[in-house]
Amino acid sequence: MKRHARTLLLLLGLLVAACASAGSRGKANALEKVQYAYSAALRWGDIRGAWMLQDPTWRNTHPLSDFDLERYKQLQITSYQVMDSSGGDVDEAVRTVEIGLANRNTMAARTMTYREIWHYDAAGKTWWVTSGLPDFWNGQ
Repeated sequence: MKRHARTLLLLLGLLVAACASAGSRGKANALEKVQYAYSAALRWGDIRGAWMLQDPTWRNTHPLSDFDLERYKQLQITSYQVMDSSGGDVDEAVRTVEIGLANRNTMAARTMTYREIWHYDAAGKTWWVTSGLPDFWNGQ
């Protein structure tokens, strides 16, 4: 009987560990998908799409004006290269990217480094960017 109890406890422990691992894998997959959507929105010049992936609290405190949108329209993203990515916490991730861009009016090209900070919203079961849109004018 003791042997069966030990086996049952061992199996229960393995089941709990597997469920926890599957949950973190699910979060990691969700992060990968939303990061891909975010980078695609920026690469294709869909600033409103990238804006909607910003944390709602951040969006409320940093509204996107028509002037800001017009400034983003002057730029063309030419490259978006992930340089470093880390998920130090299960609910936070940081990704450093190098963005190539060109001014549509002057054709001046340059690169900049942008640091994305991502936070997992457990209630909404989604990841949000908490670092804001890239600041192509002051650099980051």
